[in-house]
Amino acid sequence: MSTFNKGIEKVVVALGWDPSPIGEPDIDLDLIAATYPADAPHGEPAYLVHFDSRSPDGTITLNRDSRTGQGFGDDEVMTLELERLSERYARVVVGVVIQQAHGRKVFGEVANTLIEVREGYTRLARNDFAGVPDATAAACAEFARDASGEWRFQPVLRGFDTDPDEFTRLMGA
Repeated sequence: MSTFNKGIEKVVVALGWDPSPIGEPDIDLDLIAATYPADAPHGEPAYLVHFDSRSPDGTITLNRDSRTGQGFGDDEVMTLELERLSERYARVVVGVVIQQAHGRKVFGEVANTLIEVREGYTRLARNDFAGVPDATAAACAEFARDASGEWRFQPVLRGFDTDPDEFTRLMGA
């Protein structure tokens, strides 16, 4: 069915943060996308995309992965080609988790965090995690199909105080 209401088609989620001070352990933030089936959009994710992975059909890809926050520009970048995503999927949630390998860290302890969601040259959302300073992970963006089958974007910022594995089970709840 044709519609004049064009939904979200292809987005980039970019994450940045400053490296740890000299002498301190590296801080590693990771982008994670969870894809949910149409018959259970708030249940268990059908699959996850994170470092060293991509979606089975290649529609969600982590293009850049940093373990330190060093470098210029965006430290982690994920591309979501929602227009190519099978109709079996009705919802995608993108989140950020802080790896806890060097001891517990929360967003309030990470300098200059920034997450941005863009479609082409249009900025859909920008956030610095100030709203969840005591969290170790956060759901940051939600994409869901509307009644016409078009993808819609909803900015979110829900903080979680949990380990990375548990976060992947909770982020879309």
